[in-house]
Amino acid sequence: MKHIPRKRFGQHFLSDQGIIDAIVRAIAPAPGQPMVEIGPGLAALTQPLVERLGHLTVVELDRDLAQRLRAHGQLDVIESDVLKVDFTAVAARLGVAKVRVVGNLPYNISTPILFHLLEHVQAIEDQHFMLQKEVIDRMVAAPATAAYGRLSVMLQWRYAMEDVLFVPPESFDPPPRVDSAVVRMVPRAEPAAVQPALLEELVQVAFSQRRKLLRHTLGRWLEARQFAGTFDTQRRAEEVPVADYVALAQACS
Repeated sequence: MKHIPRKRFGQHFLSDQGIIDAIVRAIAPAPGQPMVEIGPGLAALTQPLVERLGHLTVVELDRDLAQRLRAHGQLDVIESDVLKVDFTAVAARLGVAKVRVVGNLPYNISTPILFHLLEHVQAIEDQHFMLQKEVIDRMVAAPATAAYGRLSVMLQWRYAMEDVLFVPPESFDPPPRVDSAVVRMVPRAEPAAVQPALLEELVQVAFSQRRKLLRHTLGRWLEARQFAGTFDTQRRAEEVPVADYVALAQACS
């Protein structure tokens, strides 16, 4: 029976075989590698991946789709909201230190998923995700550009990222109203040691009024913390490089 895409789950199923092949090539799965796919849907990407891997763990929220996927002998199905999945525990259950994570993420909750995975980054080898193109532009943005913001800083601190593939709306059924792309995210081997919650708070304050000079936002936040160090607040949030935000978070802690 044909599955009707559910709007509440943000379901858009990949159907372009050429794009599917290109994504699989970008991921480059090898036999035996531990991999977790988020949102396998109708298994368009799942099938070519499991053929190369031999076994695949999938996270699917839709009960009907999860039931279908369980009939596949090579899949371990976790029926759950991905935001509730403990990826560190998944890696441990698979008997490995790190897993590879892939998926066509629901666009309506893609940012929360990225922040959730950031909490489990120690257990992740790499990530390949299909996302809204606009989100990936923000993820990989350089300072002093319109797309540079909180997402850019928080992810670039922890990952090396690359926009690897453009995906047009007609590659899906039903087609979304936006362009999509595939991003590669590789955790940095030796990231700057910083308290993630502190960095996130600091960056959130900085970008809360991105058109104003930082003395109006981050400057007041630093004063309230009785910060004794030096930091140039005569800049706008988007003009500050990732390394400067990280260094400030280290100084504040």
